[in-house]
Amino acid sequence: MRRPVSVPQVLVLLAALAAPATVLDAQRGAAAPNLTAAEPMGPVENLTAYPVPPEGFNIARDNFPHGEVKLVEYESRTLGIRRPLRVYTPPGYSTARRYPVLYLQHGLGNTSTEWVQRARAPIIADNLIAEGKMVPMIIVFPSGNATATAADEKQGDRTQASYGQPYQDDLLKEIIPFVEANYPVSTDRANRGIAGMSMGSGQALNIGLSNLDKFDWIAVVAPAPNTRPPAELLTDTAALNRLKLFWLSVGNRDALYRVAQGVHNLATEKRVTHIWRVDTNAHDPGAMSSNFYHFAQKLFK
Repeated sequence: MRRPVSVPQVLVLLAALAAPATVLDAQRGAAAPNLTAAEPMGPVENLTAYPVPPEGFNIARDNFPHGEVKLVEYESRTLGIRRPLRVYTPPGYSTARRYPVLYLQHGLGNTSTEWVQRARAPIIADNLIAEGKMVPMIIVFPSGNATATAADEKQGDRTQASYGQPYQDDLLKEIIPFVEANYPVSTDRANRGIAGMSMGSGQALNIGLSNLDKFDWIAVVAPAPNTRPPAELLTDTAALNRLKLFWLSVGNRDALYRVAQGVHNLATEKRVTHIWRVDTNAHDPGAMSSNFYHFAQKLFK
């Protein structure tokens, strides 16, 4: 069992996420701060409408058809390096039809495998599609670290130069055009969504809310302190309320709970339509899986 997080641990993490300083990557053996709060940081909310997913929701079923996840590479002229990308194509995938596309960002210190392996998003998607609850879609799992290469996905660099503007430029100028050139995806905003976890949620909010002409669906789980101040992101209520989905979620045992809460509070104050879901998870794959299960069913409908 993980120990409760202490206040100093949270402060250290906030500094590491917000400041342009290099921090050792937990995947390379350094100890990461515990992001489980000692006590619930708020009440559970909206669990009647979006309850804990049913047992087995993230377990592969032999009697269901399965999609495929492939690791592909692309040349990023913006960054000047060759980059990795994972792409999920749904069961029955055919180049003869057009699919909506979701760009799903991972958390700090992880790679594009986080949603695939830890959160089991492809398995959840297979199950939901087989049950007729989810629109078949292509899901793109980019490397959210702009210094990650095809030869080395795991990077210890946690600076803004890795996860900030350079990644945004790569996503908009390289990744999306690459996907649209190589997969049968619809290219209008109504069929394009962006989502994430932790640092990836900060990226999804920063990029999605600043490019409402490109994304009609935004879903975030447990956003981290790289999220820009809500007042900078929630500027045009009318434009925001044209979004087909604005999903905002967090666990009440998440030590970074207040980041999501700050976005929710201002969105509520400005009367920005959004779905706010708080469960009992911490900053962990459980929050990712349970929220993906719910917001994936709402996308592109």
